[in-house]
Amino acid sequence: MQYRRLGQSGLKLSELSLGAWVTFGNQLDVRAAVQCMSAARDAGVNFFDNAEVYAGGQAERIMGAALRELGWPRASYVISTKFFWGLTGGPNERNTLNRKYLLGAIDGSLERLGLSFVDLVFCHRADPDTPLEETVWAMHDIIERGKALYWGTSEWSADEISAAWEMADRHHLHKPVTEQPQYNLFCRRRVEEEYLRLYRQSGLGLATWSPLASGLLTGKYRDGVAPGTRGALEGYAFLKERLVDPRRNAKVTELAEAALELGCSVGQLAIAWCLKNPNVSTVITGARTPAQVRENMLAAEVAPRIDAEMMSRIDAIIGDDHE
Repeated sequence: MQYRRLGQSGLKLSELSLGAWVTFGNQLDVRAAVQCMSAARDAGVNFFDNAEVYAGGQAERIMGAALRELGWPRASYVISTKFFWGLTGGPNERNTLNRKYLLGAIDGSLERLGLSFVDLVFCHRADPDTPLEETVWAMHDIIERGKALYWGTSEWSADEISAAWEMADRHHLHKPVTEQPQYNLFCRRRVEEEYLRLYRQSGLGLATWSPLASGLLTGKYRDGVAPGTRGALEGYAFLKERLVDPRRNAKVTELAEAALELGCSVGQLAIAWCLKNPNVSTVITGARTPAQVRENMLAAEVAPRIDAEMMSRIDAIIGDDHE
């Protein structure tokens, strides 16, 4: 496992990390979380991603309980959470980044995680209804109060990130150092085109998510949605149409042939492809079992074997079929 700086910050993250979206609280209880986190740790993972909204707060509770059972030294791992969606329905409790919500949300997350601070805190979406200055000041104050060490954004536009960075710079506040965007073979333009100027201008680091396009790039949906998979989960029906897309599944079959030549699975190839982007600090993976964790972690060994010729072949297979 290699460790990469998060943009121009001094924080180093394992190039592959483990996230809690969908799995923690929906597919994993505390015992299973301990097993998966332990398997990731054994592979060299030091970054574990979470969010207030995952499983209605249960993902944080499960990860917190797992951390207590594992008993790792706090300095040895990095934990994140994210805010925007909220857990209750009040006007200042959902779909907002106002100061009242953010300062309360961080306390709730820390209580569920059983931690005195998180290393990274993300604004989970942009909020057009709250003045950006209010949000930037609130994130700065969360860090000043010792409840987080760094802050960033998730699925913000390049203009929104740039505006937040410039505002923080102007007022000598803590600047956003990272963005958490979706990035995979079928979702590329934002990372590869829109954010391009930010890597140079503000030293933006990326913690990318969904390297397997919610499982599409594993090949397991070529024959439909099987019970127990992500596409079959209640509340995730919105994924089904994309997962069974016959055109994209045909491309996955072609990718599997290329993966075979590298001696890896198509999923490992897809994750390793993300690692080839030098602007990516860490690729957040998800898994239901320790075996899946170990399989995903092998992508770190595959990445060095993907040469320029293989990258060109992968690009030819995907073509323009990406967002």
